[in-house]
Amino acid sequence: MTVTATDGTAAVQEPARPNRCKGPVPHPRPTGRDQYTISEVAEHTGLSAHTLRWYERIGLMPHVDRTHTGQRRFSNRDLDWLDLVTKLRLTGMPVADMVRYAELVREGEHTFAEREALLTAHREDVRDRIAELQSTLLVLDYKIDAYADARRVSEGV
Repeated sequence: MTVTATDGTAAVQEPARPNRCKGPVPHPRPTGRDQYTISEVAEHTGLSAHTLRWYERIGLMPHVDRTHTGQRRFSNRDLDWLDLVTKLRLTGMPVADMVRYAELVREGEHTFAEREALLTAHREDVRDRIAELQSTLLVLDYKIDAYADARRVSEGV
C-alpha cells in the first residue's frame, strides 16, 4: 500500500498484520516470502542464532522445518511465535512457564482453559510489577525535584 508522506513523497506502508502483538519490528519481513534462514531470523528479531537454537532445543519453538541439507528454514508463523515469545520474555515470564505454554499450544484446543489461566496469572504479576515501578518512579521524581530545587537555591536562581 502506498501513502503520501507529510513531505509529499510516496512512502510504503506495511499492511496491518492480524493476530500479531503490537510493537516495533526491528526489520520488516521481505514481502512474498515464507522461508527464512536462522541468520535472517536473528537479524529480524534481534535474537542471536544461539538463542534461537536454544529455544528449539528446550521446546519453546515449535518444529522448525529444515532443508535437505539440515539447515533451519523458519516460516512467517515461526516469526509470529517468536514475536509472542519475545513479548512474554520482556514481561518477565519465566522460561519454564513459556515452555509450558508452548506445550499447551501444541496439545491443542482442549488446553484453552489452562492457557488462559497461565496467561491470566502472569498478567497479574506484570500488573504488580508495573505498580511497583510506578511507585519507584514517584520516588525518583521526588528526588530529582529536590535536587533541582537545592541546585537553584545554591546558585541563587
